[in-house]
Amino acid sequence: MREFIITDAQAGQKAIKYCQKVLPQSQPSFLHKMMRKKNITRNGKKVEGNDVLCAGDRIRFYFSDETFDKFAASHEKMKMSSNANAQDRIKFASHGLSKDRILYEDDDILLYNKPAGMLSQKAEQRDVSLNEYFLQYLSDTGQLETDGLAVLKPSICNRLDRNTSGIVICGKSYQGLSVMNGLLKDRSLRKYYQCIVVGDLKQHILIKGYLKKDETTNKVQITDRPGPGASYIETEIAPLRTGAQFSLLEIHLITGKTHQIRAHLAYLGHPIVGDYKYGDKVINERLKKNFGLSHQLLHAYRIVFPDQMETLMQLSGKEFRAPVPDLFEQLKAHL
Repeated sequence: MREFIITDAQAGQKAIKYCQKVLPQSQPSFLHKMMRKKNITRNGKKVEGNDVLCAGDRIRFYFSDETFDKFAASHEKMKMSSNANAQDRIKFASHGLSKDRILYEDDDILLYNKPAGMLSQKAEQRDVSLNEYFLQYLSDTGQLETDGLAVLKPSICNRLDRNTSGIVICGKSYQGLSVMNGLLKDRSLRKYYQCIVVGDLKQHILIKGYLKKDETTNKVQITDRPGPGASYIETEIAPLRTGAQFSLLEIHLITGKTHQIRAHLAYLGHPIVGDYKYGDKVINERLKKNFGLSHQLLHAYRIVFPDQMETLMQLSGKEFRAPVPDLFEQLKAHL
């Protein structure tokens, strides 16, 4: 017999989903059968697959050790690989989450001001990203046990390009992940960016279009008409400060597609300074020489949660801001 006690972070998920995470090699039909036969129980009683688990629930698996280990193969492999990552732990300890960049934290989420140059998630297996730093932070602060990764894997909820700085939402609990992903999907969480662009852009505009990504070049194209493989996009632009050569903008990202802000602004003829993929090469080289600018000045600086949230009510109507990087502030002074 194996027993697991549901933690606060794991609460809120259905029993069948939890059991599938504990026994990833099993089939749902097998788990439902085991529940009917009371080989899987909740607090000593029969459990249904759709039952929502609560903190403190005791889930017992009345299986032989051989059967349990066979179905939990991935779980055991995860434990072994975690113990083998000593070098990564050293790397995490020296280059992990900076406490002064944590904007907010509670039992369910963490908001982090990601610096430019850091990956949000791995692009290749050998990469180390904010997601790994986040998991290591939870482990180092006693908020995550290795065994817990089998049934709940905390993760970032929104992605920023490597060289875009600003707010990344990290889900710590099942409820945190579920609610944040839901808010991002239905667009009720408002996300705002600041950027410096080429040219004098004075008007407040809402631009709509269609975006299609070329996987081979990792670039996107913007058009004003739908087409095969194209996604609808909306970007709202509000000028904060304008000048003859450059403008400081606030961008409300209504939809959230790959390179949307960067490509949409370039499509308008106002590329973001420092953007070597979609921007003005001559201007970028001049700014690099004069200021050391080597990446796009795009910063996710503000998020606003919807009013009267049904869950995570402590976040209802709250607004969080991330200070812009020093170089961003320096260039703003030259507008």
